[in-house]
Order: sequence, then C-alpha cells, then structure tokens
Amino acid sequence: MVAATRELPSSGYALEVDGLLKTEFATRDGARAGGVELKKRFPRLQIKIYDAETKVREEIPLR
Repeated sequence: MVAATRELPSSGYALEVDGLLKTEFATRDGARAGGVELKKRFPRLQIKIYDAETKVREEIPLR
C-alpha cells in the first residue's frame, strides 16, 4: 500500500510535522504561532516551517 503524498505549497507557509506537511498558512507569523503552540503541547515532535517562496525549512526549537 502506498500512502498519498502531499505536494509542497507554491506560496505561503506550511507546518511540517515529523516530515509530513500538515497545515498551510498565508503568513509567516501565523505559521510560527501555530508551530510554537503545537511544540508546547507535543515537545517531542519535530516541527518545521516551510517557506514556499525561498523553499527553506526553519525548525521550531523547544523552549
């Protein structure tokens, strides 16, 4: 069985949780706020923000 893959967004930002794209955001601030909240609730998850314009991932650190 092959799982469906989700394509990278062409604009905006997305949250990547343990290597899987989950939620898309229009702004970086929105994506960061969502990622920080998720990281507080589940600190063991690896959460990154994907920037579609620059194609760069930024990890949300544990605070």
